[in-house]
Amino acid sequence: MNTSSSIIKRNRKVFQAGAIVSLVLLIYLSMSYGWRHGALFIVGIVAGTVLYHAAFGFTSAWREVVKTGRGAGLRAQMVMLAVTVLIFTPLIAQGELFGVGLRGSVAPLNAAVICGAFLFGLGMQLGGGCASGTLFTVGGGNSRMLITLMAFVSGSLLGTWQWHLWQEAPGVAPIALSQNFGLFGGVFISLFLFALVWFATVIYERIRHSDIVSEPRSDFSFLRGPWPLIAGALALVAVQVATLLLAGRPWGVTSAFALWGAKFVGLIGIDVSTWPYWSRSGPSLALEQSILSDITSVMNIGIMLGALTAASLAREFSPSTKLPVGQIIAAILGGLLLGYGARIAFGCNIGAYFSGIGSTSLHGWLWFAAAFAGSILGTRLRPKFGLS
Repeated sequence: MNTSSSIIKRNRKVFQAGAIVSLVLLIYLSMSYGWRHGALFIVGIVAGTVLYHAAFGFTSAWREVVKTGRGAGLRAQMVMLAVTVLIFTPLIAQGELFGVGLRGSVAPLNAAVICGAFLFGLGMQLGGGCASGTLFTVGGGNSRMLITLMAFVSGSLLGTWQWHLWQEAPGVAPIALSQNFGLFGGVFISLFLFALVWFATVIYERIRHSDIVSEPRSDFSFLRGPWPLIAGALALVAVQVATLLLAGRPWGVTSAFALWGAKFVGLIGIDVSTWPYWSRSGPSLALEQSILSDITSVMNIGIMLGALTAASLAREFSPSTKLPVGQIIAAILGGLLLGYGARIAFGCNIGAYFSGIGSTSLHGWLWFAAAFAGSILGTRLRPKFGLS
């Protein structure tokens, strides 16, 4: 059998396995936990498909600004955030829709956000991906990112262990622009900030280059990708809005990693229930129940399965076991920083940046600034680990 035929056969089997597992899980979740649980699993699958085919990387977009000065990816993120704010703000202000209470992602502005986001930004460049990026690349068959994910889970658990030490960090109470300046004021200020970042990237790109590249991709393919940046941005807005309407709160990723870590160490006899993080009502309840009862975990599993089926359909699922030592070390170190940073900073690139700014919370902007600073350092350090 030639190489081409073996690749087709392998990817066909992977797709069939992914489709069967997805269908079985969908039926089980819907029957055991209700249709909303099943719907959120589907949203996760869609998110994984979108992230894979659109190659919508927060990590690579930020790195591109630092390395080459090209800001198309970051500008696409500003479009994504702007559309999210326009949809989120009136929905959250309404407070309820179809019997589901709606709340935004709002957190304090303090030193924990700054330190945690900086560590996260550093980790995402060393580890090779952000929270959503780690999930969809693992699902797509990236072996190195599997190491990053395991370290991510470990770092998240460490973050819960030391979570209480960061609760008294100096700072100010949560500030949501839509609450402090009204619905229209919050939207206007948010759009102004998006425009500010947009034009800053344009000016910086003009300084570094003589032209502006608005869409760096060509030869689009719906099946194989990459999709246009704007398509990826708008598709992720749809995922975010669907999550809000179904779960009653914005999209999150990393709280599930902490839960996975806690469940694992529980199997080897380590009781985390007495840790302050897990003694709170929400986390303690999640700790007692099945992982499949946790909607964040369900969506994360959906993301990996969605990316797996997308990769196999594109005939690109081809895990490699040959990894240089430097890349393995970077994956472990990056994953630990990602997990720990996200836990103390009230979230990751999804929960704090995307959902926070989408909810007009100023902590999201503080997270963005600190994480971008960490990303700059991480980009400079990548060559030391053999990362291009």
